[in-house]
Amino acid sequence: MKKLLILTLGMMGLTSTAQETLNPDILWKLGRLSPIGISKDGKNIVYKVATPSIDENKLNSKYYILPVNGGIPTEVPDVKNLVADKNVSPDGKYILSHKEVKVAKVLGKDFYPELKKSEAQIYDGLDYRHWDTWNDGSHNHVFYAENTDKARAIDIMKDEPFDAPQKPFGGDEDYIWSHDGSKIIYVSKKKAGTAYAISTNTDLYEYDIASKTTRNLTENNPGYDTHPTLSPMGDLSWLQMKRDGYEADKNDIIVRHKGIDINLTAAWDGTVDSFKWSADGKKVYFIAAVDGTRQLFEVNFPGLTKITV
Repeated sequence: MKKLLILTLGMMGLTSTAQETLNPDILWKLGRLSPIGISKDGKNIVYKVATPSIDENKLNSKYYILPVNGGIPTEVPDVKNLVADKNVSPDGKYILSHKEVKVAKVLGKDFYPELKKSEAQIYDGLDYRHWDTWNDGSHNHVFYAENTDKARAIDIMKDEPFDAPQKPFGGDEDYIWSHDGSKIIYVSKKKAGTAYAISTNTDLYEYDIASKTTRNLTENNPGYDTHPTLSPMGDLSWLQMKRDGYEADKNDIIVRHKGIDINLTAAWDGTVDSFKWSADGKKVYFIAAVDGTRQLFEVNFPGLTKITV
């Protein structure tokens, strides 16, 4: 009888816990887990857990490594030397970064410097506000610099009124090094004003460090071109939507192989969220939404079969 009572009380406790209402206080205690990558030796998964602090009004982060074959996570002080930095050129000479640069005059004080307290904003078309953020004439630009302390960074989009990474969500996934490190490939929608506001035509651009010139790699496609990635063999691959102005268009994986663009997912009835090459370059793994879930798929290169994982 005593054992039954203990078991009953235990079950009541579990039920009570299970029915505890999720509230903001509980959410503030939850750590935010973010994957960082695989360690250079391929043996560990490296990730970050950020925990909110209401008192400090910030996120406090801790870093961990977890064996790829399973095991116990181990906290590490930092991850600087654990994971390869994709922003460092293949030869280690240069490093990529991005920052916001003031390009166009928009604020009243831009036109009339003596009116330092002016709050006026002057526009002649759309793209004056994106959701909750005003366009103040500043744009994200990609920079490269020698991989040394205090090296001078060079703006590869100097004076251009365009963004790379893309606003509002773009990050350093919007730019990569070419296979030999002589060029920088980046995503940008090089339109301004109303044309920018109504278009989804982002393109992949290639900046040549030696000649300081830029060329459009995807000018024949009118829709989104995003997420540039190089295969282990050096082939450029990216995500592409075909139609301009249609944000919900089908997202496909494109590979440029020997000058020919191959659509790996053309015959597949779905849209790709993100993708990654296998180490041997024979397969591409990708994530896509299926019936309200996110599923992992693989497609072989050059796309003869598609297999759900």
